[in-house]
Amino acid sequence: MNASSSPAQTFTVSHLDDAEFRTGGLRNYSAYRDLGIAMATRGLATAHVIRMTAPYSESLSQWHHHDVQFQLIYVLKGWFKSEFEGVGVQTMREGSCWMQPPNIRHRVLGWSDDCELLEIILPTEHATVVDG
Repeated sequence: MNASSSPAQTFTVSHLDDAEFRTGGLRNYSAYRDLGIAMATRGLATAHVIRMTAPYSESLSQWHHHDVQFQLIYVLKGWFKSEFEGVGVQTMREGSCWMQPPNIRHRVLGWSDDCELLEIILPTEHATVVDG
């Protein structure tokens, strides 16, 4: 896709405000801070900060995948542990960054109490499928 065929984008800025973290997103054990990217890109991409709000429980470890074109996660605080099909178990720490190829099966294996992640996904609207 070249720039001329991309949706028109607008400038946006988002400054940290703890009051902007909202629950009710994809994961019920997390709060999300929308960074305004979905609106500014007219759905081309989304970006948010994810703050873990509950302790890890094995019941949350379900194999799943996201039907996306691109997904990048960066650890802002703490650590986050996942298992990826064909890759194995990975523990990401503050400053770690990973890119999940489209539709890669994975499951969450744990996180620190202070864990915060930056997640960037293309496109904004996408399906998450639980694989059983």
